[in-house]
Amino acid sequence: MNKSLDVLIIGAGPIGLACGIEAQRKNLSYQILEKGCLVNSLYNYPMNMTFFSTSEKLEIGGVPFISHNSKPLRAEALEYYRRVTTSWNLNVKLYEAVTEVKKGKYFEITSEKNSYRAKNLIIATGFYDLPFLLNVSGEDLPKVKHYYDEPHPYFGQKIIVVGAANSAVDVALETYRKGAEVTMVVREPEINPRVKYWVRPDIENRIKESSVKAYFDSSITEIREREVDITTPDGPTTLDNDFVLAMTGYQPNFSFLRSLGIVIGEDEMQTPSHNPETMESNVPGIYLAGVICGGLQTNKWFIENSRVHAEVIINQIVDSQ
Repeated sequence: MNKSLDVLIIGAGPIGLACGIEAQRKNLSYQILEKGCLVNSLYNYPMNMTFFSTSEKLEIGGVPFISHNSKPLRAEALEYYRRVTTSWNLNVKLYEAVTEVKKGKYFEITSEKNSYRAKNLIIATGFYDLPFLLNVSGEDLPKVKHYYDEPHPYFGQKIIVVGAANSAVDVALETYRKGAEVTMVVREPEINPRVKYWVRPDIENRIKESSVKAYFDSSITEIREREVDITTPDGPTTLDNDFVLAMTGYQPNFSFLRSLGIVIGEDEMQTPSHNPETMESNVPGIYLAGVICGGLQTNKWFIENSRVHAEVIINQIVDSQ
């Protein structure tokens, strides 16, 4: 396209949408590109997931989020962000991944479907696209899942849940209650202390009564069609198994950030370089918004505390024009 945009936003999650709303409020020309569906990360959450936050903390653009529960469900959030998008008539193109970005006088952006020119870029891609792998033999078998949607397929099956944070605990409890034989394999010595306070006693009691089996200080060493080998404090053991649900967490697309010239910190959290006052990265004109700002510290930024990034970034862009 010949006309240059004031800003191109990569990622149509809640924070990317919030950036589009602020751009629209300031009469900036903008386009939001998303490689998947609207709020793709939220869509990939488990079907019955409940948010930590109350609904008003998830609101953007002044659109009320009315939930029937004290804490909203995934389905309610998907409905809400669809309503936000249509209420603001946001310029969103879905299923259009960015494949290349070149920097000259303007940013030249190539996607799977189009090309764009923009004065500024906002990266709001989150962290939910790349799971941490187990890096063991057999991880590529169809029985190994890094994403979980619902419990029904695991009824009557022997499943291993890897991990001990919120996702792993939710999966273990839900599949157990829907008829799966559940074993947890946990590298740490206990259930993660940051697990939701109303859920942690539940899983600890299920483990105590042996309804859910748990191996702590343990890890998987090999996965086969009908078995899994693990190491435990008592030595190696082999478990009969039908499915492995590896709830090991996810990470930002660091390779994409590096391709843009963004410096990734050498600290343990691999924090992408940015000015916390303006959210501008080390590359002039490229801004970071949302959870991606924390690198591997994915529990630092949430929807409720990173909504402000949108206003900060757009005000910076307007002031620098």
